Formats: sequence, C-alpha cells, structure tokens
Amino acid sequence: MKGKTAIGAALDAAGAKAQYDGHVKRILGNRQVLARILKGAAEEFREYSPEEIVGWIEPDIEIEGTALRPGETGKGKLLITGDSTESRIPGEGTITYDIRFRVYVPGQGRRETVKLLMNVEAQKKFYLKYRIVTRGIFYGARMLSEQLDREFTYSEYGKLKKVYSIWICMNAPLHIGNALTEYWIGKRDIIGTMPEMKKNYDKLSVIIICLNEKSKEKGGELHGFLNTLLSPKMNAARKKEVLLRDYGVEMEQEIGEELKQMCNLSEAIEENAMRKGVRKGVKKGVRKGISLTKSIMRLAGEGKTEEEISALCGVSAKMVREIMEA
Repeated sequence: MKGKTAIGAALDAAGAKAQYDGHVKRILGNRQVLARILKGAAEEFREYSPEEIVGWIEPDIEIEGTALRPGETGKGKLLITGDSTESRIPGEGTITYDIRFRVYVPGQGRRETVKLLMNVEAQKKFYLKYRIVTRGIFYGARMLSEQLDREFTYSEYGKLKKVYSIWICMNAPLHIGNALTEYWIGKRDIIGTMPEMKKNYDKLSVIIICLNEKSKEKGGELHGFLNTLLSPKMNAARKKEVLLRDYGVEMEQEIGEELKQMCNLSEAIEENAMRKGVRKGVKKGVRKGISLTKSIMRLAGEGKTEEEISALCGVSAKMVREIMEA
C-alpha cells in the first residue's frame, strides 16, 4: 500500500485518530500477526508454530472499515480483507466486528467439523462504561446465534462451531500490566455426574490480552510481540528490526507501510495534543500548559477516566476531553 510520504502539520486530531485506528486493524489483520495471537491465546494452537497456523487461516479475513486494494483478489495474500464485518439479526440489532475470520483446528481428519470462528478486537481504553468481558460475551453469543442457516440448519446443533472473541487492550493500567485472561463455558457436576464430552459444550471463549509497555511484568512472548508491534513510541524501522530479530517476523511490504504510517500518525497525534495543551495553558503560563498536557496524557495512558483526571489535575472535564481528543 502506497501511503503518504508525510503527515501534514494540518492533520486534525480526529482524522489522525481515525487513520491510526485503521492502521492498527490492518496490522492485526495480517496473517502472521493473527497466527501469533492464536498460538499465544488459543489452546488449540499452542503446540504449533506460527508458520503452520498461517496455513490454517481461511482466505477471507474481514476487517472493519477497510476495503480491498485495487486489483487484489484475496488469494495468495498475507493481508486479506472481506466485504462485511456487520452482523444483523432481526430483533437483535446490528454489531460491527473489528476483525473476523475462520480457522481450522489442526490435527483433525475432517476439516469441516473442526472449524473455529474468530473475532479480534482492538481496544485503546480499559475503563469504559461497560466491562470488556461482558461485551466479549455478547459478541461471542452473536457469533453462535448467527450460525443458524449458515453453519447448520434446524436441529443440527452438533454442527455448531466454537467461537473465540479476543480483545487486545492497549494502555492497560499499571496494576494490571501485561496480562492474559480467558473466560469460557465450563462444566460443574453438582449432584451426580453427567457424562458429556467437552467438545459439546466448549463453544464460547472470551480472551482479554492486556498490554502495558511500562509494566515491570513483561508477560509472555505474545505480550512482547504485541507491545513491540503496537508501540506508539518505537519507530517503524526499529519495530521491524525487533520483530525480525526476536520473533522471526519479516513484515511484507504492505504491512511495513502500515507500520510506518501508524508510527507517523502516533507522532502527529502526540505533537498535536501537545500544541493544543500549550494553547490551553497560555493563560496560566506556557510551562504549566506543557506540564498539564503531559500529566493528562500520562493519566489517560494509565486508564484513568476523564472525571478522575479532572479531579487529579484540578481542571475541568471539558478541558481534559479537548486535550485527550487532540
């Protein structure tokens, strides 16, 4: 993908953020990246190499808000986008996935019966009006219900495919740091024993991967990989060097461009936020404005809400919001 040679100084904050989000989704939608996420997070793939897993991911990877590049057919590409990430079911409303794809479970004879449906979401904020795990369960439940008339019909529930909803939370608070947690459907015999094979009820798993570059707890290999890949502080050249040296990932040209653009946008957003913070702080002095902006950005990176930052910094929630939006 041919990107702009430079990010213009006039790039407004909202536009920069929107483009930044798009680059993150395209990078996470890369087969090499998805394969490493599956290896580190999904139990079905832990014994296999990323190179093996890449071959088990189906060709159509759907990425929200991203169209195929001119001339791309989807076959033979490491980065592939589909035509829809929306799920619409009458009476259940519409939801939009960041990334959605299908993958086969390895080591099985009949491929058609061991397909998994995967959903990967990128989340910049940890503290929201809802709990991420609850939203993940909702997304997973929708992926189960929408299989009717697609993966199975009527009473053929044995053909129901297992679904994963994987959430990558950047800027997790320091007290959580680099963490990986799984929520799943389990079995507990209360009275007597009900003989049932795990595969018949193990149909939904929500995985939350928390990332924090500053955390003393570095987490596992997956955390190191994702922290490098999504770092807002590391430039593209350095990222590619570390990814190749430490993780054996040689990014193809398209993703190399995405990394470069994402890093440029990250710098543009930070510079824009700093400039706006300085302007807001002129009345109280330039130094105070710079210090205020840095404090707000630091607290936001730790997952604090606008109200919490407002109270800690002694400024209005409106000013906090304006600086964060920049």
